[in-house]
Amino acid sequence: MGKARRKDKEGGESGASTDSKLYLEAAVLERKLPELDMKLLVELPAGLDYNEWLASHTMALFDHVNLVYGTISEFCTIIGCPDMTGPGQRMYLWFDEKGKKTRVAAPQYIDYVMTFTQKTISDETIFPTKYANEFPSSFESIVRKIVRLLFHVIAHLYAAHFKEVWLLGLHAHLNLTFTHLTALHNRFSLIESKETEVLRDLEIALHLCEDMNHESVSCISNVDMEGKENELRSSTDETGSEVKS
Repeated sequence: MGKARRKDKEGGESGASTDSKLYLEAAVLERKLPELDMKLLVELPAGLDYNEWLASHTMALFDHVNLVYGTISEFCTIIGCPDMTGPGQRMYLWFDEKGKKTRVAAPQYIDYVMTFTQKTISDETIFPTKYANEFPSSFESIVRKIVRLLFHVIAHLYAAHFKEVWLLGLHAHLNLTFTHLTALHNRFSLIESKETEVLRDLEIALHLCEDMNHESVSCISNVDMEGKENELRSSTDETGSEVKS
């Protein structure tokens, strides 16, 4: 694919208003890995620690989201993306460590996400790598927060920068990253449905969900949820951002 054309820094429009869900076009619905293989990829192997499994997938997702965003970050500017948005004009607000709600431009929001995630996964007390070190009791809620924030970045990439992603030939990689996150979420219920609904049409287009009579959507990755242990379900989640429709 040809090199993406840089937006005018002095007055470039956000891709959210110009791409009109290009990511749903049949020609760009590539993801390089069959549906069944992705379901197997996120299935917890017998005998493996649940937190260890979540940690490995969370770090992999962070690396891939960071990689894709890094390739188009020059197009995500304060002028072009004055708000952190997703499809359907969804807006994401940032909450700082003191709980203060802030409306920030997309590049600043994403920098906060990446900085927070990098700092968290590098913290030995949260993501232990040394023998005998244990995961904290709050580990699952921390993973939920990270996965939710990474989903916001993915949503912004689709809404505002998919044209650049496509021109750089990275659409299949972005689709695969979205598929990975979606499969992990569907298997372990990591994100609330109000968060993921903005990309529900993409889930259907990629055959990650089945559109049942066009009235309700059933995610195919949820069919094996009956055997999931009760302790995997958390009733609380740390808040790191607010979603506005």
